[in-house]
Amino acid sequence: MIPYAGLKQFTDEQPAFRLLKPWWDVFTEYLCAAMLMIGVFGCTLQVTQDKIICLPGPVSPHSVFNFNCSDFMLQFKPSTSSAHALNGLKTNLDLQQYSFINQICYEKALHWYAKYFPYLVLIHTLLFMICGSFWFKFPGTSSKIEHFVSILGKCFDSPWTTQALSEVSTENQGVGQQGPPVDPPPGPGSQPEGRAASEGLVSAAYPSGQPGPELLVLDAGNLSALDKKEGEQAKALFEKVKKFRLHVEQGDILYIMYTRQAVIRVVKFVLILLYNAWLVLRIHVVVPCTVNIEDVTGYNQFCCNHTKAHLFFKLAVCYLCFVSVYGCTCLYTLYWLFYRPLKEYSFEYVRQESGISDIPDVRNDFAFMLHLIDQYDSLYSKRFAVFLSEVSENRLTQLNLDYEWTEEKVRQRLQRNSEDRLELHLLMLPALPSVTFEVLEIESLKLELISDLEVPAKVAQLVKLQELSLLNCPLKLHGAALGFLREHLKVLRVRFDNPQVLPAWLHSLRRLEELYLTGTLTPDAAKCLFPDSLCELRRLRVLSLSGNLAKLPASLGEVSYHLQKLTIYNGGSKLVTQSSLKKLQQLRELELVQCKLEHVPQAVFNLLNLEELNLKENNLQSIEEIFQLQHCPKLTCLKLCYNHIEHIPEHIKKLASLESLYLNNNQVEVIPPQLFLCNKLRHLDLSHNRISAIPPEIGVLQNLRHFSISNNSIRSLPNELFFCKKLKTLKVAHNGLIALSPRVGGLTLLTRLELKGNRLEALPPEVGGCGDLSSRGLIVEEYLFQTLPLDIQERMRED
Repeated sequence: MIPYAGLKQFTDEQPAFRLLKPWWDVFTEYLCAAMLMIGVFGCTLQVTQDKIICLPGPVSPHSVFNFNCSDFMLQFKPSTSSAHALNGLKTNLDLQQYSFINQICYEKALHWYAKYFPYLVLIHTLLFMICGSFWFKFPGTSSKIEHFVSILGKCFDSPWTTQALSEVSTENQGVGQQGPPVDPPPGPGSQPEGRAASEGLVSAAYPSGQPGPELLVLDAGNLSALDKKEGEQAKALFEKVKKFRLHVEQGDILYIMYTRQAVIRVVKFVLILLYNAWLVLRIHVVVPCTVNIEDVTGYNQFCCNHTKAHLFFKLAVCYLCFVSVYGCTCLYTLYWLFYRPLKEYSFEYVRQESGISDIPDVRNDFAFMLHLIDQYDSLYSKRFAVFLSEVSENRLTQLNLDYEWTEEKVRQRLQRNSEDRLELHLLMLPALPSVTFEVLEIESLKLELISDLEVPAKVAQLVKLQELSLLNCPLKLHGAALGFLREHLKVLRVRFDNPQVLPAWLHSLRRLEELYLTGTLTPDAAKCLFPDSLCELRRLRVLSLSGNLAKLPASLGEVSYHLQKLTIYNGGSKLVTQSSLKKLQQLRELELVQCKLEHVPQAVFNLLNLEELNLKENNLQSIEEIFQLQHCPKLTCLKLCYNHIEHIPEHIKKLASLESLYLNNNQVEVIPPQLFLCNKLRHLDLSHNRISAIPPEIGVLQNLRHFSISNNSIRSLPNELFFCKKLKTLKVAHNGLIALSPRVGGLTLLTRLELKGNRLEALPPEVGGCGDLSSRGLIVEEYLFQTLPLDIQERMRED
């Protein structure tokens, strides 16, 4: 019994592996157990009973070669008297000599198969059982099997599995009572009635306008039966299943190993059956024995009776029958392995029965193990499939998120944004908390780094919502949610890394007034983003594009009636075509930043309502054509900073309506006096250039409030500068000033004076005449500040 106990420990060390044993493996185990019992029984007989009994034959040497036990037995025919029979059997051998002869004949005359048959049965059976369980112990397969069985058991027993299936069943019953989505209509990929996926989901991942993968509508109220601990455990299971699937689907070592051991079992079956069927005929009851021990016993011929031959023959026949059945089972295993697509596993029937439509099909070793599981119990696959579903994971994520995010926590996150709207900013969450839709005062919703975000129909409860920001946050909308946003959303901000996640539904936002898009815009993405028609966006007032556009979309003309501000941050990519600008006659602000422009676009000169033009961070070297901006009578702000401009043309004086001019961070060396004929200038920035002198004509700018000429080579300030009595900001830092005129005291409205980085030795006491200037607004070295009278220092510090 020792071999059987050891083998049982080998095969049953992991009882959970029975899940991966189909019926034929279980059946062969029972066959092996029966064969093992035959072997153990035969071995027991070998040990506990006499093996062979011999009688001496004729002594004549001439009969050695013709000796036959059948002829010899005729000498001992039964007689009528027992005394006569005894006389016929009388020999001169004692008991010890008979024992000696029995041992000699057992070793020499008896066929080896008749002697070792029980041990062969044991060895063959052990090999069969080892081959049937080897893949459970092989290092390359055992770890995968252990992980799979462990995960499978946890998924089967998880409360979330039952919860998810029961919710789907409930939803299936209510599908027929739900009305159609508000918009858009269901696409051709919609599922028939009875499926849990909602037809009203619109995916942001499909810029072509086709609806994305079907998703289940989340009803958080049905999830209350699962406590927080169970939800966290189920979440961990989803992660394990993902990693395990990614690891196992890459190879097919389990399938190969199982196939190899099945082939080996068939080969062994054929060999064992053939040689055993031939050798079983070598088991005889009566065996002749010839030994050269005549000097010891007086006999050299013996006739021996193999006492267990008859029983061994029947055991051998029975054993061969078991081997034959075992072989047929192995042949069926090979048929199953080679004539079925075991490297692919479809959950189609699970999708139909459970209603979870996004369960993916699997392949390779993962598929093979699921096929084996189906042979044990297909219910395991159905319950395990719940943890392959992205929809199911999203439901669970929503549940765990709702435990963490209470209404009080959401309200604590509310704050006013730059547009004075009450904003809720949610960063790096797995989903959108359900309680969000219960905080009705939300005006702006900012969602950042939230993957696979789904907005349900309950967003319609946020009646004050006007602004939505999606920062690297793909979005899927329910049809009713899209209908609500279409009629209420005024501001949309989208930042993306992948153009594929751009929301295709943004063209249908009828009430949208401001649109901000930031990301890489490939030609295909730009075509999808700006199709041939933008007629739905007729209320659009502000459009900002931060990306790498090669040309302005022609369809911008359809929004020209209301579009007032256009901003393009091109990230250093050249904007080749700007002809579409001509159509934007109502445009008031135009920003073309980092577009590698070498000249002011000709199309700009046709914008009669233009008030602000921003061309900073381009490649402008000459602005001689700037005089044509006189055709833009409303132009008040011109930003040409961060270019390579060396010369300011004299005809800049024709821009009579100009109020703000930014020429900082260029290479200007001379300020033409004609510049100051733009007497409406309020803000003039000439910092970070190569200017060495300020013309006295600057005194003409009586409306000048902000003047910056820092980081130049100015050695003195003209007295006429101090005629600009409305100056509030004067920046002359990092120049070569030696002295500051006492007339600075006449700038009574001055609130900021920057003098740091010059060669001043002292500040004039007249600085104290700038009543609105405080120590914070006076930017100078500390030692210069100390040169002021103490009363002025104290007053400035107090202010």
